Amino acid sequence: MAVSNRLFVVAGSLEIGGTENHLLRVLPLLALRGWQVTLFVLAGDGPLRAQLERGGVAVRFTPHVGRLLAPRILILRLLRLAIVSLHLAWLLRAERPAIAHFFLPEAYLAGGLCALVAGVPIKVMSRRSSNVYQLKRPWIARVERWLHRRMSRITGNSQAVIRELEQEGIPPARLRLIYNGIDLPPLPDAAARAAVRASLGLDAESLVIITVANLIPYKGHRDLLEALALAADDLPAGWRLLCAGRDEGYGAELRGHAERLGLRDRVLWLGARGDVPDLLGAADIGVLASHQEGFSNAVLEVMGAGLPIVVTDVGGNAEAVLHGVTGYIVPAQQLAALGAAFRSLATDAGLRHRLGMAGRERVAAQFTLSQCVQRYEELYERLGAGPAHLPATDGAPEILTTIEAADVQHRRIH
Repeated sequence: MAVSNRLFVVAGSLEIGGTENHLLRVLPLLALRGWQVTLFVLAGDGPLRAQLERGGVAVRFTPHVGRLLAPRILILRLLRLAIVSLHLAWLLRAERPAIAHFFLPEAYLAGGLCALVAGVPIKVMSRRSSNVYQLKRPWIARVERWLHRRMSRITGNSQAVIRELEQEGIPPARLRLIYNGIDLPPLPDAAARAAVRASLGLDAESLVIITVANLIPYKGHRDLLEALALAADDLPAGWRLLCAGRDEGYGAELRGHAERLGLRDRVLWLGARGDVPDLLGAADIGVLASHQEGFSNAVLEVMGAGLPIVVTDVGGNAEAVLHGVTGYIVPAQQLAALGAAFRSLATDAGLRHRLGMAGRERVAAQFTLSQCVQRYEELYERLGAGPAHLPATDGAPEILTTIEAADVQHRRIH
């Protein structure tokens, strides 16, 4: 018999990334609320394991398989996935969780099938990105649609993602919108800001732009570099761009492109960082120039730090950012519009402050971590599980988070 408060989460890795950081925030708080939380990761051990375990989360993975079987070779990746899936199915049978919850496509494919085989009573999938990945591998779309019909509920982290799930044939009654959430950090004092800048070799008065995104083509770093090159003559002398994020094999190409654009000395490639709040505290403007998104934690982190932000109009970006109120929304891959946003913000410190404080207030009102965790817990309990067990219900369509129409504005800078 399944244990009502036992939650078994399946995810891809323990590396630093958007979904991984989301789980690092959410799962320990669920454990504090009385859930027995296990996280199974397909790719093996990683740097976030210790923090999760300190937060009361049991971390499981298949030892050695990730190192022995090269993930970039398809046949070996499939063999690895098969071995890991056998281990996962065995754990699900042994631990008998009330709920299995899957984050990201590979975890959904492996975890969803294993949970069906193991007879887990409640199964939840969370889609956290655009479904563009299905275009290159149509077979994934077919398997996912088959799994969709067998899930208890499916969640999306933005209205844009929910719309795509509806287009995949999921009835609205089985969908839930659960936005990401963060804890608001304290605003940095002048001394802390100066210390971080000094550690990076930045002048106290330099205009500092920051993007927090792993180096992946769809994150739009190339567009960002080209837009800054176009706007460079109108930016204050000594401006710098900080790029924080893990290199996914694209870094050398980006660094070469920055050099060709004459930006080699303007860009600091910081790699994966565990001190992103400190970096944000030392910056003046945040940016996310991505071509696709679900709902970005990085956008919330920039807003929560009190910085104005420039984002592209993809995914849930326009659900977080209010154009002209908390930052600017520009069309994706439109370099002139992106450059115009930087010109507007670069020379007006008062505007930057007003937009940044409005963004921080918006996060405090709409996108807190406690709100996010509560929505997960409400979902689980309404499905019939949890420390405060509630009977399962299947009523009218229900979106756990609503957003007023006025909040989603599509005015753009051209």
